[in-house]
Amino acid sequence: MDSKQRGNDMKLKNKHILVVGMAASGLEAAKYLSLHEAKVTICDSKEASELGDAIKKLDGIDVEISTGGNPESAVGFEMVVLSPGVPTDLPFIEEAKAKGIDVVGELELSGAVSPGKIIAITGTNGKTTTTALTGEIFKNAGKDVRVVGNIGIPVLSVSDSTDENSYLITEVSSFQLESIKKYRPVTAAILNITPDHLNRHGSMEAYVEAKKRIFMNMKTGQIVLNYDNMATREIGEKIQNNGLKTIYFSVKRELEDGVCVEKEEILINRSGLKKRVCRTDDILIPGSHNVENALAAIAIADCHGIDIEIIKKSLMAFEGIEHRMEFVDEVKGVKYYNDSKGTNPDASIKAIEAFNEQIVLIAGGMDKGSDFSEFIGSFNGKVKEMIVLGETAEKMIAAAHKKGFSEIYRVENMNDAVKRAYEISRNGDCVLLSPACASWDMYKSYEYRGRDFKDRVRELRG
Repeated sequence: MDSKQRGNDMKLKNKHILVVGMAASGLEAAKYLSLHEAKVTICDSKEASELGDAIKKLDGIDVEISTGGNPESAVGFEMVVLSPGVPTDLPFIEEAKAKGIDVVGELELSGAVSPGKIIAITGTNGKTTTTALTGEIFKNAGKDVRVVGNIGIPVLSVSDSTDENSYLITEVSSFQLESIKKYRPVTAAILNITPDHLNRHGSMEAYVEAKKRIFMNMKTGQIVLNYDNMATREIGEKIQNNGLKTIYFSVKRELEDGVCVEKEEILINRSGLKKRVCRTDDILIPGSHNVENALAAIAIADCHGIDIEIIKKSLMAFEGIEHRMEFVDEVKGVKYYNDSKGTNPDASIKAIEAFNEQIVLIAGGMDKGSDFSEFIGSFNGKVKEMIVLGETAEKMIAAAHKKGFSEIYRVENMNDAVKRAYEISRNGDCVLLSPACASWDMYKSYEYRGRDFKDRVRELRG
């Protein structure tokens, strides 16, 4: 079936559709819908002067563009497509739902139009690394693979190039899951759930419910869950669907049925049979959290019959992703690491735990309603100084003082942060950017923040 036919099957032709948000997924949705002859309006609350690059990407696309505010009403549209960052409780969206107008996200649209097999991966932390690693394993096994979703590649950008033999290895966020209706993976994974995005979801309970939506339409298939995380283990214990196979992974205990670590060896246990994959130190990417990510990827690959030797070789070759524990440079005996994707306290705790060296830590950013007590408590004598910036700076300083940590230096920007780190670090130390916060107070995204850090580090060489 060609792309036009799939679009027509959704009855998109001449349908009046409002796309909300001009980030990557919104732009891709507008392009896709226009290609399939829908009558598209795309809007964004930002002014046109702030959206120059986005507007250029719509050159030659038959869409109407509205900027500088949200619509007063969605009346007159037959469908509203939300970008993940758009709150679902805005008045015009609530009105659309009340009037029976279909409100969906780009993820929902992609699931409706692509015939490929969806493997969906979510979790508070580790989902980008796990998604990328799973994609590598499937690619090395000769599968037709697209690695997409919240990892930075909108699913709709590849939907028309897929068929029933394709695999869509998809990173899925809680924001994306809020707007799904019929989206149905063949395999879903929830890696962990710890407090995050509470400013958006309102409570931990609501956040957990958003994550659980990943498998709400699955009648059969597998759901991969972290046995060591209480929230995900409880989800597995409460699943009533007998057609849905629950597969656990654990770094802390041996599992009779699942993927686990025993005496530093990774094992797949199935029906009393043990299959050795490799040793934990065969995994190239550092940190115990990355062993967890690897176990999840192994479980997914094993579900789909991928040979253990291919899994092992993939694990031994995978170097990780940009902005997650990424080695940048070594300057005068000091190693610099970019962990800009550490956008919540739990992610940054895992980054700190991965190092044995003394750390000069750069942290701070947009406040998502997080509590930084555990984050400060994880320093355990490793962090010689915390350099703070962004709107959470005062909140972090207060949390640090409450925990008895006083080696703190406040700066206004990344340039000053890196200069300060350079001044106080010594041979054998490492400088770690792991903000424990979102980036949107100062940057367009965590990628822009990470690249700014890397640019400043490279300037140290003169």
